[in-house]
Amino acid sequence: MALTSRHLLRLQGMPKDDIAQILDTAISFKEILNRPIKKVPTLQGKTIVNLFFENSTRTRTSFELAERRLSADVLSFAASSSSVTKGETLKDTARNIEAMKIDMVVIRHNAAGTADFLSKVINANVINAGDGQHEHPTQGLLDMYTLREKFGKLEGLHVCIVGDVLHSRVARSNIFGLQTMGAKVSVCGPATLLPRGIEQLGVDVYHHIDDVLPKVDALNVLRIQMEREAGGYFPSLREFHRYFGVTKERLDRAGKPITILHPGPINRDVELSADVADGPHSVILEQVLNGVAIRMAVLYLLGASE
Repeated sequence: MALTSRHLLRLQGMPKDDIAQILDTAISFKEILNRPIKKVPTLQGKTIVNLFFENSTRTRTSFELAERRLSADVLSFAASSSSVTKGETLKDTARNIEAMKIDMVVIRHNAAGTADFLSKVINANVINAGDGQHEHPTQGLLDMYTLREKFGKLEGLHVCIVGDVLHSRVARSNIFGLQTMGAKVSVCGPATLLPRGIEQLGVDVYHHIDDVLPKVDALNVLRIQMEREAGGYFPSLREFHRYFGVTKERLDRAGKPITILHPGPINRDVELSADVADGPHSVILEQVLNGVAIRMAVLYLLGASE
């Protein structure tokens, strides 16, 4: 069964049934990843191009692995070694690549709305791998998959997103996706790192992490995005860790087990202490494996829509 859209651009407004279908389909693909032979011929004959205009390790590797596990032909494109450096526009780059008869494009870009723009100028399926400070839908989906795998459900869970929400596309995808699936979402961080008016998205806002810990089932802890000058929004990294860092001592005081997620890469002993990142309640490594399964599911379902 295909999704209602032939692209994956955002989780905002995505039908609940589509999200559930992706999560359910990922279960089968995770089983494949645990087999001795991890490859299936599902997308054999399809050509997928990865257009990454921003540096990436986890997302890019995860997509490439998912594509190869589905037997697709894969072309990965780095902006730094392309005609973009000579002034070629994104539209011309995409159309030139599409002229080679490709089927899907996975795009990551530092400008919000790029994936949506691309979906209007080419005929191939477009998957948003992160656009500026807008959304990162496959990260939101893999976070939801990880939570559902841990708790057996999403409806009724209380998840708090902690840290640099202002610059985070992951936060937005999590808020939209989790709320659609019936979870309660809160955010916590210094006022300078929370978007103005974020409560209008239906989230509860906290400025002291110790106030929210006893109320939540899980924390999705975000990286401080120093490359976006997030360090200028609070006095120092030491100060941030003191007031918002997730430590074992803080979790012990909460008096209940709290599941810890993080989209990576981790700034250890800034947003998370090392003993929490590597501790028994962390599902960070599970998120990495689940990311491949989710991206396989998305690629398969979009391929099925053609």
